Amino acid sequence: MRPVPHYCTIVPPYVLDRLAEQGHGPAQRSLALDLTHRTARLQAVAPPPPAHHLTRTIGDAGHAQRTPGRTIRREGQAAAEDASVNRAYDGLGATFALYETVYARNSIDGAWLPLNATVHYGQDYDNAFWDGSQMVFGDGDNVIFTDFTASVDVIGHELTHGVTQYTAGLDYHDQPGALNESVSDVFGSLVKQHALQQGAADADWLIGSGLLAPGVQGVALRSMKAPGTAYDDPQLGKDPQPAHLSDYVDTADDQGGVHINSGIPNHAFYLLATALGGNAWERAGQIWYDTLTGGRLTHDADFTAFAKATVAAAKARYQEHAVADTVTAAWSQVGISTT
Repeated sequence: MRPVPHYCTIVPPYVLDRLAEQGHGPAQRSLALDLTHRTARLQAVAPPPPAHHLTRTIGDAGHAQRTPGRTIRREGQAAAEDASVNRAYDGLGATFALYETVYARNSIDGAWLPLNATVHYGQDYDNAFWDGSQMVFGDGDNVIFTDFTASVDVIGHELTHGVTQYTAGLDYHDQPGALNESVSDVFGSLVKQHALQQGAADADWLIGSGLLAPGVQGVALRSMKAPGTAYDDPQLGKDPQPAHLSDYVDTADDQGGVHINSGIPNHAFYLLATALGGNAWERAGQIWYDTLTGGRLTHDADFTAFAKATVAAAKARYQEHAVADTVTAAWSQVGISTT
């Protein structure tokens, strides 16, 4: 039996809610589409037999609300004329490369799951999402958001929801949901850093850099380095993410604040990666990957349980006590005890 998928978007609902309240038509339509997706029963479709290598297929929805759409590019084919198709193709490849070359994981499910994506979904659709089996990208409205294939970290983020789906299966509400979102931000950022061969000290630690249209006052959807500073715009409002547990947002919106409160574990990872130095996908990323895949987590793990699991993973992987001590210190700096 395949694991139960969650419908996971990159743009938080509270961002689209604010735009919709101001009469922004594309945001209103995007919210309506998102609601349809969330309330629809996600069908578990049996995947094709594994090909034992990277297999990508990019489809074009033609601005309709359909997947997978008309196939434009398959694995190994030359670049298409459509830039969105090529960015999606390259982003799927960059994500596959991180998981295979660094963590020896064979695609999202660990068993060579084909990586499929649909571009040009909907009309001015202001989001991108993982639907449990493939990626879907909107073009944005080009007023607030641009094409959602523009950020490789967004692609890595959404595909990592698939990795979580096939491993720890973290629930998508409250603290488990915030961890689900944070894990996707962590590996989304690592996909970009790995593709650019950037060390932890050189990375921007932004999620969705390049998605905001010209004129919008902001740099990205989220900042792992400084949660709460990604944007401050008259239309979008101010980035609400906390960086410390003392500022945890207790809300019924956003599935209990899954996008908002992910800033806390996000910041812990940033602190760990920069404290350890070097490439973040190596020691820091390995600890998070071991935690996600090592059977240490229950589906309803909260921040404390996750933090303790990362310390255990560090101790199991690295003989140097300093590594686990650095993990403990990173969590302590965001208000979470591992003892």
